[in-house]
Amino acid sequence: MAETTPKSGAVALPARSIPLPPASEAARAALQTPRPPRREYPALNDKDGWRRLIAASDAFSWSGAEALMPKLKVDRAVRQVAGREVHVITPQAERLIARGQVILNLHGGALVFGGGKMVPFEAATIALRTGRIVHSIDYRVPPDHPYPAALDDALALYRDMLAAFDPKRIVVSGTSAGGNLAGALILRARDEGMPLPAGAILLTPEVDLTESGDSFETLMGLDTVLSARLTEVNALYANGADLAHPYLSPLFGDFTKGFCPTFLQAGTRDLFLSNAVRMHRRLRSAGVRAELHVWDGMPHGGFGGLTPEDRELAAEMRAFLASL
Repeated sequence: MAETTPKSGAVALPARSIPLPPASEAARAALQTPRPPRREYPALNDKDGWRRLIAASDAFSWSGAEALMPKLKVDRAVRQVAGREVHVITPQAERLIARGQVILNLHGGALVFGGGKMVPFEAATIALRTGRIVHSIDYRVPPDHPYPAALDDALALYRDMLAAFDPKRIVVSGTSAGGNLAGALILRARDEGMPLPAGAILLTPEVDLTESGDSFETLMGLDTVLSARLTEVNALYANGADLAHPYLSPLFGDFTKGFCPTFLQAGTRDLFLSNAVRMHRRLRSAGVRAELHVWDGMPHGGFGGLTPEDRELAAEMRAFLASL
């Protein structure tokens, strides 16, 4: 039986087992993969320790993606913007559904991981899910380049794309930490007098670095991807800046000043569920068109990309893009 603490209102729940959700067999199999161990982070001032951790994490991610990359039906090109590599990923043949829209994608990875070789891999998956050409920048990360370096790089890419494309043709997207940067990019571009993009796709977005939402408590330990809060990483990225500033936590932005139509996604086992839910309500309250798509049992980042649920998500993303 649950017990409530009178003064705080906190609810103490007894230990219990959570069964698998009524999802597809592929999704249920994905939920049975071993949970990642809790990551031990270096001290904030241990730059060498962070460099080693980031290098090891990125190498591990690439070890799983390397064999898949050549099989993805995309063409790749690389260009330079503000001294950073920008990967341009074009779906091949009939997989390119619409040339009229281009996507500026910002990669995930807790604002420190996921760079280098993983940038074109994530961009390729977004290109194939959406049927659009994707531009993705390998933005700078801590410990050597904390906030606002990554946001500066994202803004540089957006400015560069505005020189080549009508803003009505550009959609900004991001997964997890990329969703943070995508939201912050739109707010900052607006504040600096730049035109808004046609839309935004924020997948399981990390839009609140203060981690204040309900799901950070209720789903802790249930998410198969995020096994703990990202407190240490958020502090490293912020480098002393206020975590509640809208350029660090877009959830707290003033959307009454303008924001573009937004597609939000999460799952009922996603530690970041509250981020998507609260962002949706903030946007709707400000009169901004916003769609919230939540899949039953889905953890952070989806079920791996090959399940019926993941295909449903891709179809919803394409429908949103077609509506802009």
